[in-house]
Amino acid sequence: PGVLFLHGRRGLDDLFQLHAKRLAARGFVVIAPDLYTGRFIERFPIYHDPVVEDDANRVLDYALSREDIHPKKVCVYGLTRGGFYALRLLVAKGRQGKDIACWVGYYPHLQDPNRPEPMQVYRYHEDIEKVEVPVLFLIGRDEQYQRLRPALMAIDFLKNAGREAYIVVYPGVGRGFDFRNGNRRKFADDLAAKDAIVRAARFMREKLGVR
Repeated sequence: PGVLFLHGRRGLDDLFQLHAKRLAARGFVVIAPDLYTGRFIERFPIYHDPVVEDDANRVLDYALSREDIHPKKVCVYGLTRGGFYALRLLVAKGRQGKDIACWVGYYPHLQDPNRPEPMQVYRYHEDIEKVEVPVLFLIGRDEQYQRLRPALMAIDFLKNAGREAYIVVYPGVGRGFDFRNGNRRKFADDLAAKDAIVRAARFMREKLGVR
């Protein structure tokens, strides 16, 4: 089964690569592109460059062309701003259903980063309301308000619209619970990280129709 792994503002650094490798260790063919380096985008960009969406779309074409990916669909797996890239693939690029079977988001950014602050805090991107594939969000209770609130609102909308959508909120952790290192890492981060990747793997296997 295939997974398109979309990094966030950190870029595809060593910590995000470890996450991708942990996912691959669970039997997935993980396609994890570096969407920044080739475009000379520095790490932690403030603004969003739409060219990243086009590049992610091309990577999806590549993933579906691989002989070792079966069925010929993938789940898209986005962390932080990678969640927004995933959303754009699903809706703006029209890849949901036919090419993308499901969406997993770790504390996903659900708004266009170029929009003003009130929209970051109080609204999710309008593309959310057009998502048809099953969705699983994984987020910490101590996440920043402007990230947690839109995620909860988005899942509420999708559920009320009759779509398959889930969110797991982990107590005692904030953003980066899956990769936080050093003295800042807590036991709660370990528990959340282990639980999240198990849930994500089970969810994706089910939606891709594989064991």
